Amino acid sequence: MKQIHTDNAPAAIGPYSQGYISGGFFFTSGQVALDPKSGAVVGSDIKGQTEQVMSNLAALLKAADSDFTKVVKTTCFLADMGDFAAFNEIYGKFFTGKPARSCVAVKTLPKNLLVEVELIAEV
Repeated sequence: MKQIHTDNAPAAIGPYSQGYISGGFFFTSGQVALDPKSGAVVGSDIKGQTEQVMSNLAALLKAADSDFTKVVKTTCFLADMGDFAAFNEIYGKFFTGKPARSCVAVKTLPKNLLVEVELIAEV
């Protein structure tokens, strides 16, 4: 196993890592809409927050020598399923290969954010 860390994605805000490579796959922790430098929330709506989440995931994929075309599975968490269509609009710009996906509504996300996404990618 190899732990992946980059300063271009938010640092873990708890006892976990940004991600690990194991068995030819990269597994990320969930990414939320935090600025990697300041730790501040980015975006006040689902679209703005989803853009930041995707930027954070892109930085992690790059650090693992992977990219969005190699993603095989995502798990998406929304604070409000009413944001599903707007979330999909942004999500679809990044995941053009249409990986397998689960998308669920949750009661609360860290820092009361609107979206969190984790992924598994080939490396």
